[in-house]
Amino acid sequence: MRAPLVELHCHSEGAASPAFVRECAVRNKVALPDNMFTADGAYSCYDFLHFLSVYEAACTAICTPRDYADLVYTYFTEAAAKGLIYGEMFLSSDHPADVGIDYVDFMDAIADGYQRAHAQTGIEARFILTCVRHFGVERAEETAKLAHDHPHPLVTGFGMGGDENWGKPADFTRTYDIARDTGLGLTVHAGEVCGAQSVSDCLDALNPTRIGHGVRSIEDENLVARLAKEGVMLEVCPGSNIALGVYGSYAQSPIIRLRDAGVRVSLGSDDPPYFHTDIANEYRQVQKAFALSDDEMCAISRTAIEAAFCDDATKAVLLKKLNP
Repeated sequence: MRAPLVELHCHSEGAASPAFVRECAVRNKVALPDNMFTADGAYSCYDFLHFLSVYEAACTAICTPRDYADLVYTYFTEAAAKGLIYGEMFLSSDHPADVGIDYVDFMDAIADGYQRAHAQTGIEARFILTCVRHFGVERAEETAKLAHDHPHPLVTGFGMGGDENWGKPADFTRTYDIARDTGLGLTVHAGEVCGAQSVSDCLDALNPTRIGHGVRSIEDENLVARLAKEGVMLEVCPGSNIALGVYGSYAQSPIIRLRDAGVRVSLGSDDPPYFHTDIANEYRQVQKAFALSDDEMCAISRTAIEAAFCDDATKAVLLKKLNP
């Protein structure tokens, strides 16, 4: 696969490898639970809720600005070496706040890590501030207000992750209104653990231009038609879907059926070390599973760039890299 890689769906703490988390735990004197790793040292995740518990345990080791700067630097330099030319990373402000990191200091660390990676590799990146659905509406609104009160040139989007079963999208309408008024691009996790209705509910209540995952949309042909008509893009993460039991293999992913129905799709690695993948592997496995040409894979990268939460000048530079 020769097409440059583009990724719009990767979580910051979720990009931390077991080795990185252990390093931070030693450095910060944090005790990690024994059952969060398998015998061979990988993360142990057997379903979505267990994944969330392991994820949250790993986050306890990442608790200083240095940790975040090193995490961002490590992820983007390694991803650039695998062919990534542009990446968007989800940032949760909740955990840094819980361990006493001021939001401005947090963003300074994120920017430091990215700028070092950019200087070394030339990779472009932006960040999406996210609230956590199961932390509740009040904390979600506080997160949106952080973006409003402390604008940062690298924070160009707003999203919501966490347990899709918690609450209703309509509960977060004000949260998204604040983010929209701040001028941020909007995305929301839906249609992964929960079915097609969760995507429809998010479209109705929050009016995002992108949906994180969204693959269960395939279960409702009217929703698929709506996504195509409205140009809403799905950030599809097949490896994550397989690891969490949504689908059994890459070939079972509906990504190409969605694409063929006119829905805009991109590829993401979500929380790569948790799901034993990376963005290069996601491109490779999807190409292999569906016998796609390099031009078809390049078209997926082009769609991602067009839907990216970055300025038009950056998009133009990136698009030229697809057609040198």
